[in-house]
Amino acid sequence: MKKILALVLVAVLALSMVACAGPANDEKVFKVGAIYINSKNDTAGYTFAHHNGITKAMESLGMDVATQLIIVDEVPEDKEQVLAAVDTLVGQGANIIFGISFGYIDAMEEAAAKYPDVVFSHGTGYKSNTTNFNNYFGRAYQARYLAGIAAGLKSLDIGNNNIGYVAAYTTDYAETASGINGFALGVLAVNPDAQIFVKRLGAWADETNEKAFAEELINVLGCGVISQHCDSAQPQTAAQDAGVFGCGYNSDMTNDAPQAHLTAAIWNWNVYYATAIKAAQECGEAKNFVTKMGSGAYYGGLKEGFVDVSPLSANCAPNTQKAIDAVRAMMVNGEWDVFSGVKLNIDAEGNVTKVDADLVTNEDVVIVAAGEGSVEDSVITGTMDYLVKGVEEV
Repeated sequence: MKKILALVLVAVLALSMVACAGPANDEKVFKVGAIYINSKNDTAGYTFAHHNGITKAMESLGMDVATQLIIVDEVPEDKEQVLAAVDTLVGQGANIIFGISFGYIDAMEEAAAKYPDVVFSHGTGYKSNTTNFNNYFGRAYQARYLAGIAAGLKSLDIGNNNIGYVAAYTTDYAETASGINGFALGVLAVNPDAQIFVKRLGAWADETNEKAFAEELINVLGCGVISQHCDSAQPQTAAQDAGVFGCGYNSDMTNDAPQAHLTAAIWNWNVYYATAIKAAQECGEAKNFVTKMGSGAYYGGLKEGFVDVSPLSANCAPNTQKAIDAVRAMMVNGEWDVFSGVKLNIDAEGNVTKVDADLVTNEDVVIVAAGEGSVEDSVITGTMDYLVKGVEEV
């Protein structure tokens, strides 16, 4: 009888192992691969924010970062180099691979077809398949609006209506256009006399010009607050060197420019990474990943805790926290969103009121009529190619 029971137990264990489909469901051997555009050792900015998100997510899932995370960093947006990085990660046993930069999109798509037993997840892109390849991004424009409130209140506080913005791109991509517009609308809700001047880098990361362009916005156009959509903290350090103020991006940049930084629009990437890693572990086989996630695209915002602003610094104008808290609650509750026919008016005391108003481009084209609904998500993520009134590219 003991021998029979032992044989039954062995058979049950064997079936269990087959059902789990091997390593993809075993956290002890499950490995996460990551392809970074900048160094994994960065202390602020885009890659730093992603790396911090991945490590926090893994730790929350009880994973050992030292043995279960494989990284290939400083990979440019070159298809062959991205594919080579994928080959390296697959060769080292990665079960899921995150590619964090927009320009990795075609390589990630090709790699997903080449390696059907591996999950591929691409940040900031728009491509996916129905099995092992998805994309992820979020409502950064919501956090941008909140940062714009801080910038607008500071512009009133210092009596300077000129605000500068160092942008990787402008209307080239919906991601950058929506970010600029969200920030500008936040500024204008507070200071309708403000003018937002945008300098275009033509690259996601260019530390030399990130600083030089910020200096130009300050010294030539007299900007008193500098914001950014680029990878490093250079615009913030330029603001500090010039004795003006700034709003960073991707991560809290107060330590980089303690006398200048107000707040930053930030990503809590761990919210997505924990969801994706857990789904990949539980899906049994890579071909079931997209089904497990429920969609080929992930698009979270303030409500999900995916985006927000960093803690306000002492450099902020009075009542900044009050105004931001009120507007954040309106967005989280679904009461109001940024790109609609309803604008907010925010006074220096931090009080917020709503008023019907056209959403208009800087070429006087009405995008949404007063009192009407919001711009569609597909436009915000894919086809927004205009800048709102009050923004000037220089």
